Amino acid sequence: MIEAVSCGGVVFHKGKVLLLYKNQNGKYMGWVMPKGTIEEGETFKQTALREVKEETGVSAKIIKYIGKTQYSFKGNDDLVNKTVHWYLMSADSFYCKPQAEEFFADAGYYKQHEAYHLLKFHDEKQIMRKAYHEYNELRRNKDRINKPYRKSGIKY
Repeated sequence: MIEAVSCGGVVFHKGKVLLLYKNQNGKYMGWVMPKGTIEEGETFKQTALREVKEETGVSAKIIKYIGKTQYSFKGNDDLVNKTVHWYLMSADSFYCKPQAEEFFADAGYYKQHEAYHLLKFHDEKQIMRKAYHEYNELRRNKDRINKPYRKSGIKY
């Protein structure tokens, strides 16, 4: 068995999540989130940011580590046990450009319920849902922090 490690991003902009559509030689491969293999000397965070940039053209910022997913698949010669470390990220715009060299045919931002139904893999659906809840909680707390305390119409 081969152990493999990748890192990726659950990227949000204005409440929508970034997805990629993979279509290899006319064959439907499904909707996924950006992720990829660690290069020598990289940290998990560096890998996640680089992969998001390479696969989508998006310059994202890491908000926090969100968790990991694990799955196995049959490689060319052996079974591969893969762990993917995911980061909750934010982007400053809706701009994205799919990386054609990796057979990504489309990229875009989708509402949470749309993204959930588009994503091909169950583990990515679960980590996206977890990230969405964290993202919304952070937004709510930020809004509460930025609003002045009011009692009887008087600002304190």
